[in-house]
Formats: sequence, C-alpha cells, structure tokens
Amino acid sequence: HHTPCNLAALEKPLTQHQKHLLLRFAHTKTEVMNALEELSCGLCDDILVIGARFPLDVDMDNVILVDCMEADNANSIQFDHAFAAETACNYLTSQGRRQIALIHPHGSGFADQVLLGYKHALEKNFLPFNRNLVFMDATSSSVALQELLNNASTLNFNALLVADEQEAQRVIPQLQAFNKSVPEDIMVFSLGGSLHLPGVPVIPAIEYSMDAMAARIVSWLTEKTQMLGSYVLRGDLIIPDVRKR
Repeated sequence: HHTPCNLAALEKPLTQHQKHLLLRFAHTKTEVMNALEELSCGLCDDILVIGARFPLDVDMDNVILVDCMEADNANSIQFDHAFAAETACNYLTSQGRRQIALIHPHGSGFADQVLLGYKHALEKNFLPFNRNLVFMDATSSSVALQELLNNASTLNFNALLVADEQEAQRVIPQLQAFNKSVPEDIMVFSLGGSLHLPGVPVIPAIEYSMDAMAARIVSWLTEKTQMLGSYVLRGDLIIPDVRKR
C-alpha cells in the first residue's frame, strides 16, 4: 500500500552497516503473514512491515511495524497523523482559508486520527465543524470531490485536505475541469508528501523525514540493546515557494 516511505532512504544507511534489503510486496494480511513466515526462516535477521492498512497481530521480537494500522507490536514507528491534520488546517486557516473540506478515502487508514486533528484545529481557530465537508469513508476521492462540486452553491469550500500526493494528483485536474484554479480558488493540501510534476501546481504538504526514520531503524537494528518501543514520527510542513511562479 502507498505510504510516504522512500525505500531508497532506508537502503543507503542499511548498506553502510553491512545490512542488505530484501523486498517483498504484500497487499493483504494473508500475504503479509506468508511473507513473514518465509523471511523469518533463516533468510533475514530482522523484518520491517511498512504501510499495512489492516490490523496485524505480529508477536515477533525481530519485526518492526512502520506506519501500520493498530500497531500493538512492541517495535513500531508511527506517523503522527493527528498532528499532521492539525498542522495542515492551522496553515490553511493562516492563509485565509476557513472552509476546509477533508477527503480521506476508505483504505487510506488512520481516519480517526486525521479527523481528531482536523477537529482540534477547527476548535482552536473558532471554526464550526461542518460534517458535509468531511468524507472519511468515500469509495474514491474523485466521487467525494464530485459531491462537493455538485453542491457548490450550498457547500462553500476554499481549501481541500487529501490523504497523500496521489490523491492530490487525482483531484487537481478535476477541480480545474470545473474552472476552479489551484491554489487561487481552492488550496489543496496533501497529508502525505508533495507533488513535483510539470504542469501541476506545487502544493503545501506534510512530509516525513525518511532520514530520521532510517536512522532510528538502523540504530535499533545495529544495537539491539533495548526494545525499540513505540516511536512516533511527526512530519514537516512543506510550503511551496510562490516566488518561483
């Protein structure tokens, strides 16, 4: 599953410590458990599970869950999704955007945390919560956005919060097709990485430092003196440089 995690950022520090990355792709809980069984039979010393969007019951000391749902595992690295959503809304409000729509499609994970951060920011900025602007379980971002656009006369929104850069890539052309310019009419904000594509507006985003995460993982893998525990990583606010336009 897509997760704002760059494997290249992991590979370099691992290689420097004479550790090699063996990759397996898994899209269901069964596939993950099968891969764990295969890799733990002498193939690997330690295993990282990255970006699982389904609950995993893993009771193995040498497994680290990274950005996985419901990670009750002793060793886990979580991204602070509530902090990300709150930061995003505070930034959008500071830009004069007070009608913030939130689209978080089914399967993106961490809906409760994202909604919590969204609500906290609205409260702190004395803004009302309008449930008609929030789509936490939409089948797709484009369907949710179309619902917003179809009701534009009653649902005013001038900012749009999406799960990641892939979602942003889907919604921006759709907004433009309805004569909504980005960011002038509607400011799009990605909660998981930014876009750097020709012809696509650079948007504000939350980005997670893969270097910081890799350093945390490598230090645990090389030392093993104590349990990693549950480590929470907060993302950085990335603001586009408007002077480049």
